[in-house]
Amino acid sequence: MKVRFQADADLNQIIVKATLRREPTIDFQTAQASQLSGLKDEEVLSLAAKGGRILVTHDRKTIPHHFAKFITFQTSPGVLIVPQRLPVAGVSEDLILIWAVTDAEEWINKIRSLPL
Repeated sequence: MKVRFQADADLNQIIVKATLRREPTIDFQTAQASQLSGLKDEEVLSLAAKGGRILVTHDRKTIPHHFAKFITFQTSPGVLIVPQRLPVAGVSEDLILIWAVTDAEEWINKIRSLPL
């Protein structure tokens, strides 16, 4: 199964736009489309899981803790943490590479930071 992404509300939306501009067939849902603004981390993780989407976020302070708790009682499609200092073009390339060469099953219950 192909990887699908979910942008967190804190993710720089230019990353989503740049990724989709370079590879329009990627399934990368915006936080706005999923109405994630104002939701707690647990709710965001749950919505991403229900949609079968890897959560892409800048939040390296609270998401890892909530993710660890989340996967003790529920399966997650995974989380990618994007440091804010990384250039948008590099992040976009990494996301396209992940989408092109990995399967969704490889990311289940995993949390990784970019660059890989």
